[in-house]
Amino acid sequence: MRRHLFSLTLLISLAATSLHAQDKKRVAVMNFEYGTVSSYVAQIFGTNVDIGKGIADMLVDRLVNDGTYSVIERKALDKLIAEQNFSNSDRADPSSAARIGKLLGVDAIIVGSITQFGRDDKSLNLGGVGAAAGKFGLGGIGKKESKAVVQITTRMVNVETGEILASAQGLGESKRGGVSLLGAGAGPGGFGGGGVDMKSSNFGATILGEATNEAVTKSATQLNAVAAKLPARAVAPVDGLVADVSGNSLVLNVGTKAGVKVGDKLTVARMGREIKDPATGKVLRRTDSDLGTVTITQADGDSSEGTFSGQPGVKVGDRVKK
Repeated sequence: MRRHLFSLTLLISLAATSLHAQDKKRVAVMNFEYGTVSSYVAQIFGTNVDIGKGIADMLVDRLVNDGTYSVIERKALDKLIAEQNFSNSDRADPSSAARIGKLLGVDAIIVGSITQFGRDDKSLNLGGVGAAAGKFGLGGIGKKESKAVVQITTRMVNVETGEILASAQGLGESKRGGVSLLGAGAGPGGFGGGGVDMKSSNFGATILGEATNEAVTKSATQLNAVAAKLPARAVAPVDGLVADVSGNSLVLNVGTKAGVKVGDKLTVARMGREIKDPATGKVLRRTDSDLGTVTITQADGDSSEGTFSGQPGVKVGDRVKK
């Protein structure tokens, strides 16, 4: 009896987990716009570093680890952005982002701006580069106290209307005596040449890294809190055919117009007999046999492509459904 009760409890738990996963809102995170602080970035790292991409990657990690949202893979987003000739100036534009989000089939798209990124020192007599009024300069090691400040603004955009559904502000600060912005966390040249991994423990151990992590964490917490406010999108059934087979890569004859979205998992089936109503001729059911699933990696209006997993032997004309 106990064994049966345990099995039943396990099945209920798995079912609840599956339903919860299906209820998650799907989001994508754009690279943050950082034009207002780009000159400070070049001073700090010695070259222009795309901190907007770095902070977006950090935010994706926070959202994925929390589990409130289903987050679109960055590769799929980057590929679509390249195809749409999306410019850096469009990063924080809600209408442009909404267009990308609609093509991805997400519930909302997240855009953001970096408004502060550098140092704010109490002492004005620092002699560092760009230390006018003690704001966001780049000084050397040995100052009495260095304070890193990072502030980001994040917006969640409805992909159907371009409406801003929620806004989050993240402010991070860290200060320490006797170190520079990148001190106490990097060896000599550790952040040179634009090769900066903002998710690394090396960067995270610096006061600038600590401030950045705090700002991103605060923004993620605020975004997670508004998940229930996102309007649910109608999920349409998908019924199409395999149009091309190349190894485990399938091209389907259905795309975003039919409700297919990047990240979808569709069932691939071999069509069997059709059972018809003898009175009306209407198809009552098909005796299809499932072959496996195809995970959609890219989609346009009329077609999509994905990676197949399951029994070998999929062929053109096999059915795909959701």
